[in-house]
Order: sequence, then structure tokens, then C-alpha cells
Amino acid sequence: MSDEHHETFEGADAGASLTFPMQCSALRKNGHVVIKGRPCKIVDMSTSKTGKHGHAKVHLVALDIFNGKKLEDVSPSTHNMDVPNVKRTEYQLINVEDGFLSLLLDDGSTKDDVKLPEGDLGKEILEKFEDGKDIYVTITAAMGEEHCLQYKEGNA
Repeated sequence: MSDEHHETFEGADAGASLTFPMQCSALRKNGHVVIKGRPCKIVDMSTSKTGKHGHAKVHLVALDIFNGKKLEDVSPSTHNMDVPNVKRTEYQLINVEDGFLSLLLDDGSTKDDVKLPEGDLGKEILEKFEDGKDIYVTITAAMGEEHCLQYKEGNA
């Protein structure tokens, strides 16, 4: 019976690890925060005192880490806000097929579920790869999404 109970907790905990709570007053510029359900990087923040019995409020300006859209939020400094767990991993690019990157994992298998970025970044990666250059892409993962946000050329 106790084993079954333990498994239930593990299952419940797995989904909760996408974000963690942090008091608003502890957030910092260039840190991360969740605004309107999106993982964001804080680009500006200010604290304002309100009336005689009011609480200080924190005004956050942040950019979505995946699409660059500007989002803003105002919250009492004593409240908790969600902070996304952001992970960056570098992979060697071994192929581009049907708009997806084929990436080499440490164990020799491949990861084929990350889209080629749109716009200039995607064009640059594709051109350099087709020219035979060794390309290493950095995949940023947060809140169940993964995107290629940068790359570098390797030493061939």
C-alpha cells in the first residue's frame, strides 16, 4: 500500500517541476518569470509604494524567451510569482529534414523534435550546414517547449 502511495506523489511532482514560486520582491532584472503563462526574461522592473495602508507593487516588463514579445505585469511585492525552470543544452546538428533539426545526443541516438528556427536564424543555420560546416545548436527548454535560439560553428 505504501509503495502505491509513493508512486502517486512522484507522478504529481513531475508536472510541477516546470516552474517554481518566488516572492515578487526577490525577482531581479535579467532573471526569469512567468507572465500570462509564458516563460519570460525580465528586462525592467520598478517598485512603487502605494497609499498609507497599501502594499508596495512591483511592475515587471519582460520579453517572452521564445518569441520576443513584450509582456508586463504588476503584482504586490509580497506575492509569489512562478519562475520557469530554463535549461540550455548544446547539440551537434547532423541533419535538417522537413523543417526539423536532427541533433546528435551523447549516447549516439538522435533528437528529431526541434523545429528549424524561422527567419534569419534558421536560414543561417541551413546555409552553413549545407556548406558542410560543423554546426552546434543551443536548445533552450522551458515549460514544455524547446526552441533553437542560437548556434555556433564547430572546429572542423
